Parts: sequence; structure tokens; C-alpha cells
Amino acid sequence: MASYLAQEVQLARRHDKILSQRLVLLQQMENHLGDKKTEKTLQTQAADAAYKRNAALLNDIEAAEKRLQARIHLQPHPDIVNLETLYWASVEESIPKWEQFLLGRAQTPVGFKKKKSTKYNISHPEGAAQR
Repeated sequence: MASYLAQEVQLARRHDKILSQRLVLLQQMENHLGDKKTEKTLQTQAADAAYKRNAALLNDIEAAEKRLQARIHLQPHPDIVNLETLYWASVEESIPKWEQFLLGRAQTPVGFKKKKSTKYNISHPEGAAQR
């Protein structure tokens, strides 16, 4: 009977050891699960922050695009409009003078100088200046 008592004490100690190991493993599993939950929460927060940041950037880009589009459609400076008006008035005034010439029916209008083609002459010093 002493052997049964010794065996039962040994089994009780072994049972206690197994229970303590089980408790340690359960605690480790809970810690691991808590770490995973925390990690998932942090990833979710990071994804939300990235989404908000990307949305803000997209809004900024769209606003910049709208400002640039508005600038394109703005009226030019009054001085530029005035110069354009004077230029086109000058062109319209000159059309009758140039029309026959451009159609090949008349000589160049008065006040237009034809460029003379000059060849480079080494012996003539002014030839180098004219080139």
C-alpha cells in the first residue's frame, strides 16, 4: 500500500506541474491574442489615417486644378488686350496693300524693302560687317 501512496503523491505532483504548465500556456495565449488585437487596431488606425491623408491630398490637388483652370479662363491684362487690338487693326489696315502682292498680281507694297542676298567677300572689309 505504501507503493500506492507514493505513486499517488507522485501523480498528484505531476498533475500540479501539468496544471501550472497549462496555466502558463493559457497566459501566453492570452498575451499573444492581446498583442494581435493591439496590432490589428494599430493597423486599422494607420489605414484610417492614410485614407484621410490621401483624401486631403486629393482635395488639395482638385482645388489646385480648379484654381489653374480659373486662371486659364481669366481675361488677359488690359495692356495685352490693347496691344492685340492694335496689332489686328494694323493687320486689317495692311491687308488691301498686301492682298494683290500675295496673290502674285502686283509688286511689293511701298515701304517694304527686299533683302538683297550678299555673298561674303574676303577682299571687301564691309562684306564681313554686312553678313
